[in-house]
Amino acid sequence: MTLQTVPRLTRAELARAGRMTAAPPVRIVHLGAGAFHRSHQAWFTAHATDAADWGIAAFTGRRDTVSRQLAPQDGLFTLIERGPEADRFEVIPAIAEVRPASDSARFAALMTAAATAVVTLTVTEAGYHQRPDGALDLEHPAVIDDIHALRHGQPVGTRTPTGRLLAGLSARARAGAPPLTVVPCDNVPANGERLRAALHTLAQRTGHEAAVAATAFVTTSVDRITPHTTDEDRRAVADATGWRDEGVVVAEPFADWTLCGDFAGERPAWESAGARFVSDIEPYERRKLLLLNGGHLVLAFGGLLRGHATVAQAMADDRCRRELDAFWDEAARAAGPVDTRDYRTALVRRFENGRIEHRLTQIAVDTVTKIRMRILPVLAHERTEGRSGSGALAVVRAWADSIRSARIDGETDAAAALARLLDGADPALAADIGTTAIHH
Repeated sequence: MTLQTVPRLTRAELARAGRMTAAPPVRIVHLGAGAFHRSHQAWFTAHATDAADWGIAAFTGRRDTVSRQLAPQDGLFTLIERGPEADRFEVIPAIAEVRPASDSARFAALMTAAATAVVTLTVTEAGYHQRPDGALDLEHPAVIDDIHALRHGQPVGTRTPTGRLLAGLSARARAGAPPLTVVPCDNVPANGERLRAALHTLAQRTGHEAAVAATAFVTTSVDRITPHTTDEDRRAVADATGWRDEGVVVAEPFADWTLCGDFAGERPAWESAGARFVSDIEPYERRKLLLLNGGHLVLAFGGLLRGHATVAQAMADDRCRRELDAFWDEAARAAGPVDTRDYRTALVRRFENGRIEHRLTQIAVDTVTKIRMRILPVLAHERTEGRSGSGALAVVRAWADSIRSARIDGETDAAAALARLLDGADPALAADIGTTAIHH
């Protein structure tokens, strides 16, 4: 039996098997329909007690691969929850439709629909086109193009997620639809407030201020390790379920979602699926960003230099573990007044899960932005407290060495990458980092 002879996963196929049929009504619009969105926000929405009332319309990002995978499957996909000893298979029904980013007509229709109450985003840190201080990068060519398109009433010409979102919010305001809530779900500190500020900047330059003023923004901290899917994973789903699924997603059993802020209208009962709503998110997001995401960078650079391919392999290397613990000691101090001991213990168990093939090359992308957000704050805190920050400096050195050794895709010039990293940084800190990274 080959995969092509197995019936394709669809709602009709599930109905024939006596399972779910109709898609939930679309009330959430999502930008960036990648694997993490499906393992995280779609999973939480599907597990909420009111899941039947909240369907997601997911729009792709730079590539339309996911729409080609999921549109023929009516938005359905199988989540493989990969524990240390066994796999668990679950069909996630929350995505009601999947569209390519180019489908601006459907995007506009959903953004102006009164039923739409929430917009979520997973576009990665670099996708927001923000400068190191969090402000919108008005010199980026894509942002310049968006300003021109929005000024001239050409929303289909927007290139960035921020530009597309502003075009949608502006259309909603003109249609007289009620305000909605924007929920970014990327590893960016204060992501809700930073996105609000970026949209406000873009709106000021294009005459769309009213659209932003009427919108609510929620800040989040998100966490679920979601490695790339392989052909072996697709075959495992076919063997276990009897369906061919082109949109399989693999994730660890652990999932965490912390949200902070007021919603403009209704929202899913995500807390019934385990999400956490708090009045102060900063301790949670800082701990996660520095220890988990920062720890991933430590293992990625050190592991790639030592010939490893996955997080679990790097964790089994004594030198990589020493480098990780040294950085974690510093990151724990920088995280502030929040538990880090139990959190670190849980991270070790998660990182050591060898059945989750979290590839180091998957982590080592957009590295300049990631180091700026995950490593430099630790170094700055250590220096402020009169310590050397040697653990954080070692990560920067390993990053530069990885570029010189051609271990990082898309980066070939360590000096140029370092210059981008230090653009706008504290001069004293920048000089020390530059000297350490260049002359190591």
